[in-house]
Amino acid sequence: MYLAKIYVTYKPSILDPQGEVIKSALHRLNYKNVESVMQGKYFEIKLDAENLITAKQEVEAFSDELLINVNMETFTYELSEIAVVGD
Repeated sequence: MYLAKIYVTYKPSILDPQGEVIKSALHRLNYKNVESVMQGKYFEIKLDAENLITAKQEVEAFSDELLINVNMETFTYELSEIAVVGD
């Protein structure tokens, strides 16, 4: 069993309006050292894959097909093996 932690963000060339609003709000709260804010989506997905290579292939495939808008977003992920608790 594997746990995929998938982080989706806008591509660098895409304006992140929510991130800009958060940055402005932080500046109003006097957090003037904040240089930039990037907001995105986070997914945790458990996979019952045969091995790490298969798990990686599936994560990359379903992220491209479903989790991201390929025109505007990109993703990174972490994949770790997790223990299965007995029945």
